[in-house]
Amino acid sequence: MYVNADFSRRLIVTPDAYHWVASPQPGVKRMMLERLGAEQGRATSIVRYATDSHFPPHTHPDGEEIFVLSGVFSEGNAHYPAGWYMRNPPGSSHRPSSAGGAVIFVKLRYMKASEQESVRIDTNDAAHWREFAGGAVCALYSDETERVALVRLDARVPLPYGRAAELFVLDGELRVDGQGYAAGSWLRMPEGDHAEIGAGGAGATVYIRTRGPAEAEAA
Repeated sequence: MYVNADFSRRLIVTPDAYHWVASPQPGVKRMMLERLGAEQGRATSIVRYATDSHFPPHTHPDGEEIFVLSGVFSEGNAHYPAGWYMRNPPGSSHRPSSAGGAVIFVKLRYMKASEQESVRIDTNDAAHWREFAGGAVCALYSDETERVALVRLDARVPLPYGRAAELFVLDGELRVDGQGYAAGSWLRMPEGDHAEIGAGGAGATVYIRTRGPAEAEAA
C-alpha cells in the first residue's frame, strides 16, 4: 500500500480530511498520513486508542517514534499523558495500550540501525525549552541526517536552509505562505521548498522534523 508516497511535492493534510480506518487490533483506529509498503511498511499515522484497547506485545525492527496528542498512552506499567515524546529504537519491543483512551502521532520504520537509545521526554516540563527571538524550542532528537523539535512560534520563522521538513500543528494556527492551518494539520515539504512559516494571532506550537540531503534523497 502506498499513501502520499510522492516526496517531491508539498503535501498538506488538514483535520477535515481525516479518514479513520481500523487497525488489525479491535479498538484501535488509524489516520494514515503516509505509507510505503504493507502492514509492516514505513508509515506516518495518527493512531486513536479507544478505552481499554491495546496491541499485543510486538517488536519494531526499524524503530518507532511517538508523540502523545491526547489522553494517556501506556507501555506496560509506564504511562505517558499528552505531551510526551518517545523513540523506541530498532529491535525494541513493547505492549502499547490505553486504559482511558489516547490519540498519538506515530512514525514507523524511519530509524537507522545505528540508533540504539530509548528516548522519553516530557515536553510539558519547562526545563526542556529554550527561548529564541520569535518563540521557543524543545529539542527532541538530532543526528547527522535529521532534527526533531517542538517549536512555539509568535513570529514568522523560515524553514532552515530549505531542507525537507515535516510539520504537525499541535496548538494554535500555523501560517504557510499566507495560508492558515489549524491544530491537527500535517504538512510535508520537499527539499528546496523555502516556505514562509509563521503563526496566527494567538501563536502556534508545532512538531517539526527537518532532514538533511542524505535522508531526503533516500525518501
